[in-house]
Amino acid sequence: MTDFLDFLRGNPYPGRGVAVGNRRVYYFIMGRSENSRNRVFERTEDGIRTRAFDESRLSDPSLIIYHPVRETARGLIVTNGDQTDTIRDCGDFHAALMTREFEPDEPNYTPRISAMCRPDGSFELSILKRRDGRCLREFFCYEGCDEGCGYFLSTYQGDGSPLPSFSGEPLAVTMPEPEDVWQALDPDNKVALYANVNGTVRLFNKLLGD
Repeated sequence: MTDFLDFLRGNPYPGRGVAVGNRRVYYFIMGRSENSRNRVFERTEDGIRTRAFDESRLSDPSLIIYHPVRETARGLIVTNGDQTDTIRDCGDFHAALMTREFEPDEPNYTPRISAMCRPDGSFELSILKRRDGRCLREFFCYEGCDEGCGYFLSTYQGDGSPLPSFSGEPLAVTMPEPEDVWQALDPDNKVALYANVNGTVRLFNKLLGD
């Protein structure tokens, strides 16, 4: 198992990432461009959304303004894009993501990462990424995991040009405290963190001084 804090400290740009464990869920966003960094998380009635911190500096909302988290009767949906709403409206995690593909942001073709966390402790993770000009859709189903353990997916393996997509199975990681996860993220590139521990939600936003 990988120490999650060591992993984050050693990776300045994993992009957007989701980690799901036993009664813990983390989702973070990072940014390199002014448009990506100009964001905060804010609560909604059923989860959270991204919002431009300074509306006058928002140049293109298409791939950066969305609802990363939606709470539904079927469970908690966490994603890095508007596929959150596709999953909610469809009602079936797999079927919903079969209608979607990676983001159209050439040359990176950012993968879409998604999680569905069910009330019984089971969860699914998915990544939709570009390979050989086509969409590769990968799904990983878990009956649950031990206390202090989790599984992590991110959009990128690390920094680069173009950015390299995450590869392989979700990474088995430790699940430390929210404050430690926030501190471990690269101080220049981190933007915001959503932490859900036993149903208690905390938001960390760089531009709000967290």
